[in-house]
Amino acid sequence: MKWFKDNSFALVTARFVLAFSWIYQGVVPKLVCMHPGEVALLQHVIKVEELACSLITWMGYGEIVFGIVLLITGVAWVFLLNVLALLMLLGYVVVFQPDLLTLPFNPLILNVSLIGISLIAYNEIRKNKDPGAL
Repeated sequence: MKWFKDNSFALVTARFVLAFSWIYQGVVPKLVCMHPGEVALLQHVIKVEELACSLITWMGYGEIVFGIVLLITGVAWVFLLNVLALLMLLGYVVVFQPDLLTLPFNPLILNVSLIGISLIAYNEIRKNKDPGAL
């Protein structure tokens, strides 16, 4: 692809993995089949189910947009923003539903993996901008 011709394999891979993760999480459990777990997580702060469901829909759209941004952006700080978002989402789960951390393929494993990929992307963009930078 023309967009990615000057990017390293690591950066292109990181972009696609992160974009896929955000877009999938926005589409499948929020828009296509609004998973009850999504509603339960949000109802810790929004007690009205209809309002929680409406917000989940908008969150789904936001996650899709954010995934597209991660795929095409040329700025490194967006990947640090991703790290911050993932840490905040993980913190929310730890506080409100820590039992989720015991499940296979749980939020801790997913978020730590995506944070690592985000840091790789951040580093690769920084190297592309300034070959002497780490």
